[in-house]
Amino acid sequence: MIDDIILNALKEDIGAGDHSSQSCLQDSDKGNAKLIVKENGVIAGVEIAKRVFELYDSNLVIEVFIDDGAKVEVGDIVLEVSGKAKSILSTERLVLNIMQRMSGIATKTSNIVHQIKGTGARLLDTRKTTPGIRQLEKMAVVIGGGMNHRFGLYDMIMLKDNHIDFVGGIRNAIEKTRSYVQAMETPIDIEVEIRTKEELIEAVSTGGIQRILLDNFTPEALKELVPLIPDSIESEASGGITESTIRAFAETGVDFISMGALTHSVKSLDLSLKAYF
Repeated sequence: MIDDIILNALKEDIGAGDHSSQSCLQDSDKGNAKLIVKENGVIAGVEIAKRVFELYDSNLVIEVFIDDGAKVEVGDIVLEVSGKAKSILSTERLVLNIMQRMSGIATKTSNIVHQIKGTGARLLDTRKTTPGIRQLEKMAVVIGGGMNHRFGLYDMIMLKDNHIDFVGGIRNAIEKTRSYVQAMETPIDIEVEIRTKEELIEAVSTGGIQRILLDNFTPEALKELVPLIPDSIESEASGGITESTIRAFAETGVDFISMGALTHSVKSLDLSLKAYF
């Protein structure tokens, strides 16, 4: 899967050829480059960058000085790459795009995980990811200290408000879904979104679910609702939660907090690949 992502990205960028490099360099020209940190944060994507270089030119030599998940500061050198100059130039942008994006996600995740430390709540990502590179973005969340929610529609059932409304209510939706899961060769967990205290009580009494999603509630409301959820069912808060408010949500006793902002509106970390001699 990772190789497919990389190969598709290389094809997208290089297409019929890297004419900028081909026009002024020979195959025999050699070069060295170092990846430099230009902004403090948490580095991520190092292993993916290595794989980009390897897939494009197996003769490139990569030396890594800083591993994924490490805190970095301006001026740090993450890795060096040596070999055919054309190969380094043709992969430069993809390596930077991946590492800057992943490092931005890891940095944001790490900052938020630090803010909820000691509360017992765990930070989750969502499916609000960039099409085609979800695996990389979710990998970056884990590198930053967060946890992955479901990867897609196939590995966990989440009954959202529209599902419930189309089916005709919480109980009916859960009962139909429970029967569906019981017939599966490999059963998967069921999560149900609730919008009111009444829906919460109905979901709990119906049973057969593993997690309840409390979406768009205030911390004050969550303090009232979370105690109504038995220990056998996990609780998750989401919706309208920011870096400045997440501590209040985490202190309500919820098991998980999911934030789409970890991946859908993150700022990339500033990195640069520079030639040296």
